[in-house]
Amino acid sequence: MGDFGKWLMVAGVILVIVGLALMISPKIPWLGRLPGDLVWRKGPVTVYVPLATMLLISIVATALLNIISRWFR
Repeated sequence: MGDFGKWLMVAGVILVIVGLALMISPKIPWLGRLPGDLVWRKGPVTVYVPLATMLLISIVATALLNIISRWFR
């Protein structure tokens, strides 16, 4: 039961971090406009694929989760 409590705490911390990131993301003007983000516009249709932004978020999330998992070993 102790391990379950630790993982619930980790999940709570992750939710708080994600919530804070969502709150401050509009204030970061370059997020979503990195050089690797693709935008196609054809008439009234716009297709947006944020490849570079997804890669950056993935690298940061992987680093944070590795640090957290090592802390709970």
